[in-house]
Amino acid sequence: MTSLSARTPRFALVAHDARKDEIVEWVGLQLVPLSGMHVFSTGTTGSLIKTAFSELNVTCLKSGPLGGDQQIGAMICQAELDALIFFVDPLSPMPHDVDVKALTRLATVYDLPMACSRSTADLIVDGLLGEKTDERF
Repeated sequence: MTSLSARTPRFALVAHDARKDEIVEWVGLQLVPLSGMHVFSTGTTGSLIKTAFSELNVTCLKSGPLGGDQQIGAMICQAELDALIFFVDPLSPMPHDVDVKALTRLATVYDLPMACSRSTADLIVDGLLGEKTDERF
């Protein structure tokens, strides 16, 4: 297995509808470290990120409910990701909740760093890249 420092880091970015604006804002705050990564994202989230930050290397997959969550799950199983940033909306029922649970289960089974909030996403970026990006810590 190639070490993280020897290749471009690969992050998956996913957000439920109620948190899409928040993940786009977070990407803006993390633009410098993320610009050195390859970002994979579910359809709508990825499109919003690409529109806001055309300089990022973003690969858009299918929309989450249409298979994007499964595509990311397959990438986890194949060790093709270094982290999963998944801004979950815990207050809204999700019709594709089983897909969400499967994705988080795979991240746990394969010991993939996963963040479901802005503060843990910051910690993953800091930890994987060895850079301090948030003055709160």
